[in-house]
Amino acid sequence: MTIDTQQKLLLFGAAAAVRLLLFTVFPALPELLAGRVEVSTPVTSFKRLQEGVFLYTHNVSPYDGGVYHQAPLLLPLFSLLPNPAYAPLATNLFYTAVDLLSANALAHVADSGFASVTRLFASPRKELRWSSAAIAAGFLFNPFTVATCIARSTSALTNLFVLTAMAKASHGASITFVLAAAFASYLAMHPILLFPPLLLLLYDARTLKTKTAPDVSSFVITHSLGFAAAIAALLSASAALTGSWDFLAATYGVRLLLPDLTPNVGLWWYFFIEMFDSFREFFLGVFWLHAASYMPGLTIRLNKQPLFVACTLTGVFAIFTPYPSIADAALYLSLVPMFRHLFPLMRYTFLASASILYTSFLGPAFYHLWVYAGSGNANFFYAITLVWSLGLSIILGDSLYAALRDELDVERPELQGKEVRRI
Repeated sequence: MTIDTQQKLLLFGAAAAVRLLLFTVFPALPELLAGRVEVSTPVTSFKRLQEGVFLYTHNVSPYDGGVYHQAPLLLPLFSLLPNPAYAPLATNLFYTAVDLLSANALAHVADSGFASVTRLFASPRKELRWSSAAIAAGFLFNPFTVATCIARSTSALTNLFVLTAMAKASHGASITFVLAAAFASYLAMHPILLFPPLLLLLYDARTLKTKTAPDVSSFVITHSLGFAAAIAALLSASAALTGSWDFLAATYGVRLLLPDLTPNVGLWWYFFIEMFDSFREFFLGVFWLHAASYMPGLTIRLNKQPLFVACTLTGVFAIFTPYPSIADAALYLSLVPMFRHLFPLMRYTFLASASILYTSFLGPAFYHLWVYAGSGNANFFYAITLVWSLGLSIILGDSLYAALRDELDVERPELQGKEVRRI
């Protein structure tokens, strides 16, 4: 057994022990975290999933009550597990395994080396990198990841499929990449925007693996059709399971039209609470157009670094999607350390870190002041979520600057070390 394997086994064992210990020693903690708006949203809540499973097992449509907004195929999966109210061990083990599989996929992405060296680009700082075990540890012991696991949010499953799609794309595995990307898009919808940059990453990996470049048009068409067919199969299976296509409006329609304005760490809920109904459709279109507009621009401009584009888009999702949670931030913040070679070029690391820490501690306090103490109002909580989004935006913008500067140092070596002014 190699040293790396021993390290990973020790790491995964410690991470599993921490989660199972928290589940066992603090049995009320899952219920507490599942009720926190920072951890659970209307489209990822374990409580709502349990209600959907109850209706499903009693032959009632889970979408009739207007509470369950998650994918239909989750229902038969969780109906196989014992009721967590009486026998929580199976559910706890399931979520622990999901986190370990996610960390394993992240380690595979880090091992691929595509963070700093791609088919068309090699960073001059490529020797600056952390081991895959260290990056996996950053994911497994991130408090946001642990809280998501303990709350049993279905965001953990979405993160698993996103990381699996990245891992398979970085190793040139076409079929499993398409399936993982389809499952991620089926569960949460917005990961569909990751398909173009990850397809570019898959093309680079296949080219380096086989030493011959596949025909671009046939490669894109084949994989796009496979991706569409996989999603169509999942939707058809969902329709067969529920007996109708009503689930489309109850799952994806809720994400698109935002009928449930439960507070969360995102930017949409307060804005649309204050919005006049006559302007609602217009601003829904504007908000979604804004969230989707990052993908084409980043993919075209940074086509030499497709893995960086995909990771940056996860940060965009953590800020600009309608129902984000700390699980989305945990995914993005766990991917950033793969780009260790960009850290010397980043300029606002302290400001971003301070903002994230500040909001992590004060966010729950401000929510308590608003909802429970009655000494504040919605502006208290929304103000702290704005600072949270600002912190993530600083990391996003700073890493983009660093990636562009890294490319410039390769294209124009004479400018290396000199100040560059953006116009």
